[in-house]
Amino acid sequence: MTDTLSGRRPIAVALRNLYVTRFGFAIVWAILVAVTASTLNPLSIALLVLYPVFDLLAAVIDYRTSRATRPTPLLYVNMALSLLAAIGLTLAVTSGLAAVLVVWGAWAITAGAVQLVVGITRRSLGGQWPMILSGGISVFAGSGFILMSSGPSASLASLAGYATLGGIFFLISALRLNRSAKAATR
Repeated sequence: MTDTLSGRRPIAVALRNLYVTRFGFAIVWAILVAVTASTLNPLSIALLVLYPVFDLLAAVIDYRTSRATRPTPLLYVNMALSLLAAIGLTLAVTSGLAAVLVVWGAWAITAGAVQLVVGITRRSLGGQWPMILSGGISVFAGSGFILMSSGPSASLASLAGYATLGGIFFLISALRLNRSAKAATR
């Protein structure tokens, strides 16, 4: 049992570090979006596309980190979804806010479902319940973005709240992974 736990420690530590980075990025991104979200302008457009690109890079790092434990093929799906979201958002901004919210919503639904399943498969690492909850909430939030897209409450600012909540879940997961990593050394 100790060998199994000690073999998981480097993965838990690497995921913890990745999750802390994702928390920091999400919070800074959310603040910048909240400040610039009144219209689709060059800065808000760049931020919209940057978020899924960052998610893609994080998925690549996650995959490489967990290679020793045969990472889930769903990480490839997550990479593809993030790439498609970045491309979709680049195209959607030319059609307006409603199109942006539909693309973001579709991405949130699909990526949330993937995050939910990946979190379930990683339960033995510890610290995955926040990721499981975040994935489930993302599915509902994505549906909300799609519904909001045609209504009077359509706003980019809602994406800032979504990113903030996701960032908080990453931080909680990082803290829980830290405990798991320390327990593996005992």
